[in-house]
Amino acid sequence: MTKEEIISKLTVIVKPYVQNEDGFKKISENTYFINDLEINSANLVDIILDVEDEFNVEIDNDSMEKMLSVKATVAIIQEKMNG
Repeated sequence: MTKEEIISKLTVIVKPYVQNEDGFKKISENTYFINDLEINSANLVDIILDVEDEFNVEIDNDSMEKMLSVKATVAIIQEKMNG
């Protein structure tokens, strides 16, 4: 799966939790979930659970703590899918 495909699926996953629509319209690798999209930290857990289901991966606590931006999340998903 390409990085673009992962970002596309990730965009669908995060959409219901986004509080900042303007930030969502400009979503990119450099987008941060809390700062740019105003997703609250409780919803980040929901996003991680959705990521696990969508990509059929298991996210450990260390990885979870790093999943604060699109770029970091894509890298972790790729690592878990290839690992």
